[in-house]
Amino acid sequence: MHPNEREDWDIVIDQRNGLFDLKLKEVWRYRDLLWLFVRRDFVSFYKQTILGPVWFFIQPVFTTAIYIFLFRNLAKLSTDGIPGPLFYVLGIMVWSYFSESLLKVSNVLRDNAGIFGKVYFPRLIMPLSIVFSSLFKFGVQLLLLIITMIYFAFNGGGFHVGWNVVWFPFLVLIMAVQSVGLGMIVAALASKYRDMAMLLGFGLQLLMYAAPVIYPLSSMQGIWKLIISLNPMTTVLESIRLCLLGTGTVTSYGLIYTLVVTLVIALLGIVIFNRTEKNFVDTI
Repeated sequence: MHPNEREDWDIVIDQRNGLFDLKLKEVWRYRDLLWLFVRRDFVSFYKQTILGPVWFFIQPVFTTAIYIFLFRNLAKLSTDGIPGPLFYVLGIMVWSYFSESLLKVSNVLRDNAGIFGKVYFPRLIMPLSIVFSSLFKFGVQLLLLIITMIYFAFNGGGFHVGWNVVWFPFLVLIMAVQSVGLGMIVAALASKYRDMAMLLGFGLQLLMYAAPVIYPLSSMQGIWKLIISLNPMTTVLESIRLCLLGTGTVTSYGLIYTLVVTLVIALLGIVIFNRTEKNFVDTI
């Protein structure tokens, strides 16, 4: 090759990345790999299981039964006029998707260190694949909610579905963005401080009680209502209840706050994750 002849390469890997170089174009270029990882996660869950997708129903059914006994029958907590099974199934389904996605994404660097150390691909593919694969479980559990809604529609109702249901996919997107953004921030911290993973698992258990999962926001008053409203998942939960069951405390200020916090979390998560994944193999 002549010394002055220019070489054209399809892909060039270098260190010159700006702080806000989010690498989203690379993620799109590797979208086929993303779906392969989604399929891998989904298939591996069913491998060598007898009940298969039935496991997705078992957890919310038994948890709902316990919540009805403890919080509805014993503690007499309000469900905003919604039948107890519907109220708790929806809350458990939404919170399970958020918390499980967050936990899995927070461990993505540690769990995939072997792959990251051998081959190059946009590291954002991994946390995104976790969020998408978790959507399959969310979709299966949504069938349980629909079955419960049909049952109560023929046995007293207590809820109504209006035009607000069209916002449901958008709210699921907000929930997914929050979980992947927070998960990437924790993953970056956990690559140096292993305590973060244990702290997150404990913190999510407590955070559930600071979100309207087992009670409606309308049952809170004064300073407690303000504190609970600061949780960005509060508006998501209440909005989903409003969309699917017709009852929920949602304000324009709450929606704006949730959108702003979600965008900030997503941006910080991507920036911190991209900065950490360059040399995390040396510290993991």
